[in-house]
Amino acid sequence: MANLKKIVEEYLKAIPKREFDKARKLMHPKYSYTGADGKRHEGIEAGIGVGEMYTNAFPDLRLDVKYIHVAGNIVVAEFVGSGTHKGELMGITPTGKKAKVPVCSIMEFRDDKIYAEREYFDTAVMLQQLGVEVLKPGAAV
Repeated sequence: MANLKKIVEEYLKAIPKREFDKARKLMHPKYSYTGADGKRHEGIEAGIGVGEMYTNAFPDLRLDVKYIHVAGNIVVAEFVGSGTHKGELMGITPTGKKAKVPVCSIMEFRDDKIYAEREYFDTAVMLQQLGVEVLKPGAAV
């Protein structure tokens, strides 16, 4: 069995560097990505699309790994994503503001490749740091 921790480290280094071909090689042909919204997306290009979206929005994106734990074929990676919002993100025009968001990614492996990735982070925290209004004034919480 491959060193799954090293694979995850390579993957998390490749994304901010926009080394998407390298990331593709680490993903299983039946890869799926589930993001903070809870929606599952099938296929390697779904995961690459997320990486492209964030690296386009935050050209100076950094992923600072805090913790990686391997348990069988599951890897839990905790990292902090940070960068300056200089590109469009989910319809939001660039604000020029910095954001720093803790992320937890759970990756399931098959055949020594990332088969399923589930990311958990608070999108509202990121949007608040960018100065985007999350709730309309007077909205019930």
